[in-house]
Amino acid sequence: MTTAEVWPVDGQTLTPKTVYQVAVHNLPVILSSEVAYSMAASRRMVERYLDEERIVYGITTGFGRFSDVVIPDNLRQLLQSNLLRSHAAGVGPPFEPSISRAMVLLRANALAKGYSGIRIEVVERLLAMLNRGVTPIIPSQGSVGASGDLAPLAHLALVLVGEGEAWFDGVRMSGAEALKLAGLSPLVLQAKEGLALINGTQAMGAMGALAVYQADLLANWADILGALTTEVLRGIPMAFSDAVARVRPHPGIALCAENLRRLTEGSRLTTQPGELRVQDAYSIRCMPQVHGASRDGLRHVAEVVTREINSATDNPLLFEELDMAISAGNFHGQPIALVLDYLAIIMAEWASISERRIERMVNPALSGLPAFVVAQGGINSGLMLAQYTAASLVSENKVLAHPSSVDSIPTSANQEDHVSMGTTAGRKALQILENLKTVLAIEAICGAQAADLLGPHLLSPRGKQVYAFVRQSVLPWEHDRILAPDIEVMKESLNSVQGRILVHSLLDR
Repeated sequence: MTTAEVWPVDGQTLTPKTVYQVAVHNLPVILSSEVAYSMAASRRMVERYLDEERIVYGITTGFGRFSDVVIPDNLRQLLQSNLLRSHAAGVGPPFEPSISRAMVLLRANALAKGYSGIRIEVVERLLAMLNRGVTPIIPSQGSVGASGDLAPLAHLALVLVGEGEAWFDGVRMSGAEALKLAGLSPLVLQAKEGLALINGTQAMGAMGALAVYQADLLANWADILGALTTEVLRGIPMAFSDAVARVRPHPGIALCAENLRRLTEGSRLTTQPGELRVQDAYSIRCMPQVHGASRDGLRHVAEVVTREINSATDNPLLFEELDMAISAGNFHGQPIALVLDYLAIIMAEWASISERRIERMVNPALSGLPAFVVAQGGINSGLMLAQYTAASLVSENKVLAHPSSVDSIPTSANQEDHVSMGTTAGRKALQILENLKTVLAIEAICGAQAADLLGPHLLSPRGKQVYAFVRQSVLPWEHDRILAPDIEVMKESLNSVQGRILVHSLLDR
């Protein structure tokens, strides 16, 4: 393979985009040769501590509340296996395979930094599982996100040793069978390795990376579809003036305003102040301020997530230059828990304002269009229920956006007496992400239908491209039909390769 076809895992350069490519599109991975020295050095420290019978947490002792229990040499391998089995206490539906694959990648990346004291073979085997399609089945519930994502990562690590369950070629089977079919043998873990595999923030990090990458696309779709709605509602683009953005210099406001100006340029539908109305409702006029604030928030979330997925989150960490194994708190999920809660709010706001634009299109008192954007109302209900669905999802988002990170329940006999609940925050953020996709898909359907009633030829040049894209997936609404399939098809189109190409073309990025 060439370097363009494989991602070198080095513990430092992973991005949310790369996580998505590996997890969703199966980009192959390889361990970078640059990490060999640091990984070998920290492993030698573990072996020396074992020879010296030095009391070091997790290496010669038990874990958590049992940190004061010294483990005899002949039981240390058993300790690693027992740790994985006892901590594999996850419940609920399993994570999607893409999340599980992202977790494997993130755990390998963290261990590759060389502060965890494990053998290179362990990381190489994790990467081999990714490349050969062995995907651990990991229950989605059971992590409090403090001593890392203990339960989810234990289920992940069980497959590495030939236990637990995995998917292989889309079939659910035992971990041992999946490894065998992939031509891999189970590993026998040595001292410290079981602990290194399960201490970390990789469940919440995986969800954060996948959500951030997709949310960046949806930020652009929110602007694009908001612009289409502005056209069909005969909105006033003057509100998107660069002069306005300059005197409130938030980067997101400037970017969104620029997008909206470009997208509506050349429209024969948009109006000037006083032509139809003096000013638009907030869901149109305040798009730069609302979308822009979410854009700025997303940028912050992406920065934190990117730092996190390139961090050492094990415990204890081994520092060769200090000749010290330091027990500290890098496994605590608070840094990422907070931004996952923030991400949930960010995405909920895009959905909230989109639903208000949908309402303005389907409500004849607000739009000037036929009721529910259908020509033969009465016998046809048109897109009436499209707004109901959007409203339902927006209301659901308000509940899901309640922060998880403000909660804490002590665990491990009160040794772990403050926890982050970051994995719950991640699960909620992913549900809001799906809801947002659906609401934007509904706005796309309504916008194209309104354009049909007004005349698509009157749209701006970029508006015509958006209209054509929607019509490739969803036919015009002339007579009532089942709406749900249209929404699902449009939702998938937004995230398709063709959809991404269109976004970059429209926004010149």
